[in-house]
Amino acid sequence: MKNIKTGFIGGGNMARSLIGGLVASGYPASSIYVSDLNRDQLGSLRDDFQIHMAETNQAIIDTADVIVLAVKPQAMKQLITDLQPENISHKLLVTIAAGIRTTAIANWLQCDCAIVRAMPNTPALVRSGATGMYANPVCSESQKEIAESILRAVGLTLWVEDENQLDAITALSGSGPAYLFLVMEAMEQAGIHLGLPADTARLLAVQTAFGASKLALEIEEDPAILRERVTSPGGTTEQAIKVFQEHQLIELFEKAMTAARDRAIELAEQLGQ
Repeated sequence: MKNIKTGFIGGGNMARSLIGGLVASGYPASSIYVSDLNRDQLGSLRDDFQIHMAETNQAIIDTADVIVLAVKPQAMKQLITDLQPENISHKLLVTIAAGIRTTAIANWLQCDCAIVRAMPNTPALVRSGATGMYANPVCSESQKEIAESILRAVGLTLWVEDENQLDAITALSGSGPAYLFLVMEAMEQAGIHLGLPADTARLLAVQTAFGASKLALEIEEDPAILRERVTSPGGTTEQAIKVFQEHQLIELFEKAMTAARDRAIELAEQLGQ
């Protein structure tokens, strides 16, 4: 991996997090290249990580062995069609653009190339992300390992065999941080209404969410079991859980995530044309 040149097309927040994670894990900065229309953004990346700035997207294609497509989904088709496909066919493409299927990228390139589609989430910015990954049939095992090593630099990675499952991953972990932020927001506001100072309510809500997640990760018990352990019969937690159950919180989450999944499918169809 350390002898492989990796190029990023797009230097936004997610690219910055991946570059930072790679450098922190020992990947040589001298093997990382990035292009972006925003020259100030490029300069910041160069100064922070001592990586190479590329003048054009095509320069990334010509130089790098692995190309990470880190542009907005709406810009992907134009980006792809502006590239020279003959210089891409033997390289690995890793796309982190939401909703763009590997078949659409291959069709736009008009070549049979190795493509890995990754669905990271925003906690990748603090190297605590969760990324679902899919490799098209052209990818070799070694190429999958390379792609995984890039995304693993910012958190957990999981492979799926069916690309359609990335739509469900988008609904769960891709959009999931927003759901948890909403829960934290609700707990904070409720704490304020119960008489706590705003800064106290916020800190307790955020730390409680962090602690509960850490506990669930390290103990590796089913969340239902962890919930039962802190829900004493006749206690305060039981009363709160009863209210959530009476208002069908679990069913509401399923409806919300189904709506997110359906929207991901819809966007994939629109953006892939």
